[in-house]
Amino acid sequence: MVGRMLWSLLPYLPLGLLAGLLSGLLGIGGGLVFSPLLLLAGLDPHQALATSTLAIVPTTLGGTWAHLRNRSLPWRGSLAIVLGASLGAGLFSQVGLVLHGWMLLALQSLMYGGLALSFRPPSAGSAMDILDLNLAGLAAVGLVAGMATGLLGLGGGLVMVPLMVQLMQVPIHLAIRFSTLAVLTSASVASTTFLLDGRGILPIGLALGATAAMAARWSAARLDRVRDGQLAVLLRILTLILAADSSRRALSLLLAQPN
Repeated sequence: MVGRMLWSLLPYLPLGLLAGLLSGLLGIGGGLVFSPLLLLAGLDPHQALATSTLAIVPTTLGGTWAHLRNRSLPWRGSLAIVLGASLGAGLFSQVGLVLHGWMLLALQSLMYGGLALSFRPPSAGSAMDILDLNLAGLAAVGLVAGMATGLLGLGGGLVMVPLMVQLMQVPIHLAIRFSTLAVLTSASVASTTFLLDGRGILPIGLALGATAAMAARWSAARLDRVRDGQLAVLLRILTLILAADSSRRALSLLLAQPN
């Protein structure tokens, strides 16, 4: 079965490249591409979200490696957000088992819709100095990312970047770098749980993630060439598209349930 599904996913591997480009550029894990793709391939929502998380690990590893090579990640802030992401993913990776598939997709839709409506481009001169980073705030943001990964199979980048930019005044480029690292951490922790309980399909996750990792490393290395306003607009467009798609899928699953 896994072999047949891998073969059926072959024509969609270019979408893995798209997921990688978006991951390196916006600090997301690529789950926004992986999850719909796996649902289209025939996985049920729990399997699709878990396998998406597996694919996120190599994807974000590519982007994180590029940032580490450029020495563009402050170590204290990185440690804080990694600790929060690990804790959140570990706590919430079992919660999704008690929810119906349509509920998981509905939660995705609500999260994306709220972010799309609230996120605004950073104002000029609003960025803080990296020496003044709020470590407790970064840990809390990492906790939210871990919750998104463990519960919904999402990397959480589309949650973290707006939170860091708007609430903590972190420069958007630095927020994206922190997000990539936190997504890698939370996805790694959640993937362990998903593999142990049988929800994630490792060969499929690795096939998609390996494809995306190459593109993520390339785009992450070129992040500084993109202006703040362009990054903010891309984030908002993506959240609107994903809110609509998750709503449609949740409604379809709800209506398909037996009375």
